[in-house]
Amino acid sequence: MAQNIEMFQFLRYNPEASRAEIGAALTNAPSTATLKRLIANAVKNGDIEVIGRGPATRYRLTPQAHVTMELDIDTYFDKDVDERQIQESFNFGLINEILPNVNLFTQEELNILDDAQRLFRQHLSEMSEMEYRREMERLGIDLSWKSSQIEGNTYSLLETERLLKEKQTANGKTKEEAIMLLNHKDALDFILDLPNYLKDLNVARIEEIHALLTKELGLTRNIRHRRVGITGTKYTPLDNEFQIREALEDTVRLINSKNNIFEKALLALVLLSYIQAFTDGNKRTARIVSNGILIANGYCPISFRTVDSIDYKKAMLMFYEQNNITAFKRIFIDQFVFAVKTYF
Repeated sequence: MAQNIEMFQFLRYNPEASRAEIGAALTNAPSTATLKRLIANAVKNGDIEVIGRGPATRYRLTPQAHVTMELDIDTYFDKDVDERQIQESFNFGLINEILPNVNLFTQEELNILDDAQRLFRQHLSEMSEMEYRREMERLGIDLSWKSSQIEGNTYSLLETERLLKEKQTANGKTKEEAIMLLNHKDALDFILDLPNYLKDLNVARIEEIHALLTKELGLTRNIRHRRVGITGTKYTPLDNEFQIREALEDTVRLINSKNNIFEKALLALVLLSYIQAFTDGNKRTARIVSNGILIANGYCPISFRTVDSIDYKKAMLMFYEQNNITAFKRIFIDQFVFAVKTYF
């Protein structure tokens, strides 16, 4: 297993490598027969694809392996940011070439999500409209709190509840923290009042959600036209506003082309964060848009209440640096199941 991961990691940065090059890159070089078997098994499992024949044969990761191969996130972050081998710039092939050919969830994972969704629909059928709105209000408070906490907001959950229900600000907190929380509530209320708003996604509607989340915070609502940096990583997003808009349009097409609602929601979460289309508020926008997609299709929204902020950021950095979705996917599944069991 360790040799498989090491081989996949090598191919991630050295596509179209020969068998000899793969063998030389492994820490404990296997015999020729063992290496042949490792590669053959990886090809059979759909992790590696073969290019050419005979002496010209080369190997590269399949799109599926590129995005969903298992990586040890704890080991990965044992290395300092400057020691990690990463893709430092935006991957132009990710949205149009790789992700269209990937099944984000295994069948086992889909079974877990589908079972939870069936339970949600069953409980929903037994609830009155008033009961539904009450639970959505509770989920909205938790989502506003956690989404803001991930961004460094210091309001507690109880302080957030008091602010959103009674408009009472907390002592010792900044005005901007209160506005951030109130904006979350406004954005979620907007989605609930127009539940089909994000059924068919487009860039203008993403921009509108961003505007709701960042109003009165001194931020421009337009797509940025200057460079931004991300704390904790050497990954640098696009800095050309025309390329940024193109990446957003490509993302919208990809999400709209997917039939599975869970894939749509997960792609919105990671890609809107990855593109970083705005000067600030990107991850907040991604979480509301993702929830808007779930709500528009009759699925349970997610509050992220029990996710650890550091775990969330690490999973997101893993996607930025490796385009690997596995750690973030686990968070998504866990939080969807939690939401169904907790609120509905």
